[in-house]
Amino acid sequence: MEWEEVFTVHVKIEKTTELQQDDGDTVVMISFTGHVTGKYFRGEVLDGGIDTQIIGKSGERHTLSARYMLQGEDYEGNVCRIYIENNGDANKKWKDALFRTYPKMITNSKALSFLNQDILVGEGLPTESGVDIKIYRWVNG
Repeated sequence: MEWEEVFTVHVKIEKTTELQQDDGDTVVMISFTGHVTGKYFRGEVLDGGIDTQIIGKSGERHTLSARYMLQGEDYEGNVCRIYIENNGDANKKWKDALFRTYPKMITNSKALSFLNQDILVGEGLPTESGVDIKIYRWVNG
């Protein structure tokens, strides 16, 4: 199995909203913006990106679920959009990654149509302004 990096989403955290519960889970919703760099796509995170995290009493993040839209150019220079639904968890440790996700993407780019069906994995790495999410796709090596 071989993984190829598709692009990196450089997330800038904007605002957080919390629901705290004394005897159960806490929910944190995080709005964000950012930009994207990579070999296949470059662009911006459009307004409205939100990450929802459910955190247990012990501080463990049970669930991570983000939804956001990108706009930019594919590797052929065509203007396009990519919708990302990014679900995962932070309970396990993967080297330096804060979390691992399993993105589902929908794009209107013909050049990037492989994103509509490929197996994708994301890894979140901490940065000074937020987090970098590196998106990889599985390729037959």
